[in-house]
Amino acid sequence: MRLLGVETSCDETSAAVVEDGRRILTNIIASQVDVHARFGGVVPEIASRHHVESIGAILAAAVADAGTGFDGIDAVATTAGPGLQGALLVGLTAAKVVAFTRGLPLVGVHHIHGHVAANFLTDEPIAFPALCLVVSGGHSDLIIVRSEVDLEPIGHTRDDAAGEALDKGARVLGLGYPGGPIIDRLAQQGDPTAVHFPRALLPGTHDFSFSGIKTALLREVQSGSGHRVEDLAAAYQQAIVETLVQKTIAAARETGVRQVLLAGGVASNSELRAEMQKACAAEGLPLHMPPRSLCTDNAAMIAAAGYHLLRAGRVSDLDLNATANLELGG
Repeated sequence: MRLLGVETSCDETSAAVVEDGRRILTNIIASQVDVHARFGGVVPEIASRHHVESIGAILAAAVADAGTGFDGIDAVATTAGPGLQGALLVGLTAAKVVAFTRGLPLVGVHHIHGHVAANFLTDEPIAFPALCLVVSGGHSDLIIVRSEVDLEPIGHTRDDAAGEALDKGARVLGLGYPGGPIIDRLAQQGDPTAVHFPRALLPGTHDFSFSGIKTALLREVQSGSGHRVEDLAAAYQQAIVETLVQKTIAAARETGVRQVLLAGGVASNSELRAEMQKACAAEGLPLHMPPRSLCTDNAAMIAAAGYHLLRAGRVSDLDLNATANLELGG
């Protein structure tokens, strides 16, 4: 079964063809990073306009490069939310057009479900139940994954997500956008013990909070302490990573899962991947991480999630609407 996946929830316009929920035939991603860099973040209206300009060509290229054409597609999966409302509508509308004109099933996919499903795009089987840490610019979530379609959120961010904290921290340090990859590179040249930043562990919950550390960085810079930017980046990133790892391991112990998964754009962070690997090894827990290319927003992960939803009979009607604040399971 070949699914056409469509993803336009933020500033990547992506289309992919995935076979049987696992084999990627093509995964085309058109990023708008350079467009939004001058503004220091994503501008929703500009993102939507670029999606409109790109989506037709990207869909055509995806099915052409896959060697299937539209005639070789069995179903269409598209992100229904959460995300930027205007951006979501572009991909959703395009997916509806393909599904309607071809008489194909349409599957609406929750964006976070897509990130979790990036872990299914390998030959390595997942040991259920698993615990997935989803970390991106808008999300810091802990989710129990009982099957490919049964997801139970147990922890969320209460304010800034980890990716947002990294991007805003980079802005405070004058490093540019997107800030996460820049901080990751600089941190490798810095001393994480040069400055201590707070860790909001929120005992008794599986939730996250990163607004405090962002404020602490701002005050450190405003104080004129004179620390090297590399040291500030290293200490700041270490505090965020330690919080993510400690909360994940604590949740894994409490829930008794068989495996830990990583997902989301911040899952490509080198320190997070290394530290999570160490922590899981110490606990005797297998860790599965998607390749970095599948951590950021892409349509292959949407097609993978859509495949399993389709097999479970969860098909959407053509009146499916985009929902900017869609809850997982909503």
